[in-house]
Amino acid sequence: MSLSYEFSIGSVRAKEKSLLTSSDIEQLLSSKNEEELINQLIDKGYGEGKDINEIINDHTDKTWEYLRGVAPDFNIFKPFLIQNDIHNLKVILKGTMSARKYEHLLMSPATIDIDIMKKAVEGRKGSLLPAWLGEASDKAYDLITHKGDARESDAVIDCAAMKYMLELSSEYKSEFLKDYFNTLVFYNNIKIAIRCSKTGAGRDFLEDALCEVKDFRHATVINAVLKGFDYLIDELAKFSEYGCSKAIEEFKRSPSLFERFVDNKLIIMAKESCKRTSEGAEPILGYYLANESEKKVIHIIASGIRTKSGSETIRERLREIYG
Repeated sequence: MSLSYEFSIGSVRAKEKSLLTSSDIEQLLSSKNEEELINQLIDKGYGEGKDINEIINDHTDKTWEYLRGVAPDFNIFKPFLIQNDIHNLKVILKGTMSARKYEHLLMSPATIDIDIMKKAVEGRKGSLLPAWLGEASDKAYDLITHKGDARESDAVIDCAAMKYMLELSSEYKSEFLKDYFNTLVFYNNIKIAIRCSKTGAGRDFLEDALCEVKDFRHATVINAVLKGFDYLIDELAKFSEYGCSKAIEEFKRSPSLFERFVDNKLIIMAKESCKRTSEGAEPILGYYLANESEKKVIHIIASGIRTKSGSETIRERLREIYG
């Protein structure tokens, strides 16, 4: 019997009650050390494990198991899983070239079988991979082997992935999904442009690295990058698209605040679109993104505890949560 969205949404609404709340976050922030943080997460039923990574991985595995069992069409998550595919391809490429073990770095779930990806990289047969990635894989391999340029290799793979994520997100009857990935790719482009303005990347690299997306001023940004970091930042501060001018204001204060602005914008989009609807795939997508935002918050708190940052400093770095 196939699942209905009516059943799935009812299940998700019940599961949302177990998401971390602002009160839960404050309790986690009160942890005096990592052991106390681990115990608090276990007591809350977040996950099991001997360290933070094990607990988060356990929680992630259980979340995907739940989503597989409740989603009427699991392919709705494919645009998100592409990010695991490109991570895995980069890991296999670099591990193969350096003759180092890399299996422990691979991520799941993904849309491409790991054994197929290994064969494609080791045999330099991009044709074994899906069309969206095959050509990019071969080009990335050439860039590493002939030019030793891991940065441009990554850029080629990232751009192919961004194009495919946009393509996939437009196939579903979900305006939220399209808006989410348009926003994600827009800001990925902005991050790439800022990095390139600092490293002196040329036009050819920028053409390979930046992805065409709605309302992104491709030519304007490339020309601004070529004129230098300060010129680019001044130019981006004029962009109203996707709240870019506000994001750049945060960047001027601190690059980490810029990252927080982008993460918050994406989760707020999810809260506004997915928590307020009672039909379609949005509630299920919202629950997935809620879990992703929680993982970021836990990592930030754990990192702050390890570096002995004060609770106020950690709080300034925290992201919005869905719960």
